[in-house]
Amino acid sequence: MKGCCQTKAFAGAPCGTPVLIVILPLALLCTLFLFSSPNHFQFSFFSNCQPNEVSDASLDKSEPDFRLLIGILTIPNSYKQRHLLRMIYDLQRPFPRAQVDVRFVFCNLTTDEQREFIALEILAHNDIIILNCKENMNEGKTYKYFSSLPQMFEGEDKPYDYVMKTDDDTYLHFHNFLESLRGKPKEDMYWGSGMPMLDQDFPPFMVGTGYILSWDLIEWIATSDIPRNDPAGPEDIYTGMWLDKAGKGLNRYNMGPTVYNFNGTEAKDFLPETIAVHSLKNDFMWATTLKHFNATATIKPSILYHI
Repeated sequence: MKGCCQTKAFAGAPCGTPVLIVILPLALLCTLFLFSSPNHFQFSFFSNCQPNEVSDASLDKSEPDFRLLIGILTIPNSYKQRHLLRMIYDLQRPFPRAQVDVRFVFCNLTTDEQREFIALEILAHNDIIILNCKENMNEGKTYKYFSSLPQMFEGEDKPYDYVMKTDDDTYLHFHNFLESLRGKPKEDMYWGSGMPMLDQDFPPFMVGTGYILSWDLIEWIATSDIPRNDPAGPEDIYTGMWLDKAGKGLNRYNMGPTVYNFNGTEAKDFLPETIAVHSLKNDFMWATTLKHFNATATIKPSILYHI
């Protein structure tokens, strides 16, 4: 009775030997290929298991409609407030067809604790601007912020179209906010909310809740004697005064009632077209505002938590 291996070449060999002779060299080649080309193997194997990488590749790479720098004026010790604002604004991303950079702005650090903790923030988030000044609100800090930017970005050809000054007690509704900027001039532009009792068509100044200047006006502030000689005073009023003295900021856009102070907890106290809510002085005001605008509506059920 003949065994499994019938051919002359393998006469007398145990059954399965020809198969082993073929498979073993192939296995050796595959092993050598794997360890000599790990990156190729990894790409081939994991390319369908990395949805984030695939989606990143498909993002819109077109030129943004505008580039905006938002400077949130705050103080070094407001760690909790910066953490809250980072979450609030990051969860509103992405910002379609707009480059938006959010930075926290304060004057010189004065303690070892600040230097250590804020260094951690810079390493983690890279969203801090430290000015060379003594911490203040109406003694020239806003002037220092605006006038320092051209030197900070020296060598860059118009790094931003617009620069915003706002406060750390202000909530920005980014969809409405960014839509209000589309199509606006990128020169001699002054955007904000005028005082209700003053000229609404051409406000003499925009309230400090949040206002925007085009980059050419930022460059003018950095070089003009008008603001340099009169930097200290109510910062929002003085910014308008500088522009009025020089006949600048002629493209003025008053957002009027869409920028307002927190004034209640009812739905009627918030507008659907809201751009900004100001004077959020405590956790209750922040939580009420965030709840109204459904900031956490997309949270998904999980066995890991109950809310």
